Amino acid sequence: MGMIKRVRWGVLCSLGVVLMGALGYRWLEDYSWLEAIYMTIITVTTVGFGEVRPLSSAGRVFTMVLMLSGVGTILYLLTTLTQLVVEGKLRQIMGRRSLEKAIRSLKDHYIVCGYGRIGALVTEMIIGADREVVVIDNSEEATRRLESEGIHYVLGSATEDESLLAAGVERARGLIATVSSDADNVYIVLTAKDMRPDLFIIARATEPGSERKLRHAGADKVVSPYFIGARRIAQTVIRPSVADFIDLTFHSTTEQPLRMEELAVGPHAELAGVSLKDSGIRQKLDLIVLAVKKSDGSMRFNPPADTVVEVGDTLIAMGPGSSMSKLAKILGGHPV
Repeated sequence: MGMIKRVRWGVLCSLGVVLMGALGYRWLEDYSWLEAIYMTIITVTTVGFGEVRPLSSAGRVFTMVLMLSGVGTILYLLTTLTQLVVEGKLRQIMGRRSLEKAIRSLKDHYIVCGYGRIGALVTEMIIGADREVVVIDNSEEATRRLESEGIHYVLGSATEDESLLAAGVERARGLIATVSSDADNVYIVLTAKDMRPDLFIIARATEPGSERKLRHAGADKVVSPYFIGARRIAQTVIRPSVADFIDLTFHSTTEQPLRMEELAVGPHAELAGVSLKDSGIRQKLDLIVLAVKKSDGSMRFNPPADTVVEVGDTLIAMGPGSSMSKLAKILGGHPV
């Protein structure tokens, strides 16, 4: 029998005992309903209060029967309730430990600080790109949503060292600060950079002037959702076809699986030392290499066909998603 059914059964049996006791005292001793219920309660709970009125011989026999049957029923209900509470706490503790263990096993994941509207969308897109993510949020409501969706999370403030350590900041590939307060985002960036100077950090900026402060704090990239939204609206008005193409590239569906990715050339890449014209990327995979970012940080847009692919390069390519996955394997790495 399940725990909830046991509790339900215990409650029904206890109510049955109270009803039986009340009816018995009403019939045998002519008690009022209040007196009968009171007498039943103090009997089955063994609190030791005195009788309402002296009992007859039949009433005493009935009280003994009620005590023997009722005490067991009440104890059963209390034991079941206690077990329910204890097991619930244990499940909560075990679930938290399992979550912490899962986070400790992550490497090269992304940390999203803040699970508001922006943070939730960022998290969804990162997961959609098959990347691991850990969300830090101090709202229990947000963490309940994250738990129901199976997303790793840390309940706490991202401005605290303990929360960042719990999220695996020392093993993370990047951090995205998306809390609503620019001041908190500055503090998150400062704290994370102090713990991991080489960590790639993207920060959200809301107020004018915050971008400069976030960059001074150590953010590698600063994004203003309002500015991007306004620019996107203007682009849609001025260059609607370009806007449609961007939508197709970055928000493609299964019917139009067009993607733009940046892929690192690993040390064991098959194409290392091979020129683009001999690589077969265009002919075999139907992918277009839009740019090549060299290991020194220089960017070559629309690279010529004789450009040689070298270890440490990053190829920015566009094409079908299935072909992109094949190219990632050929390059011996994964999307950046």
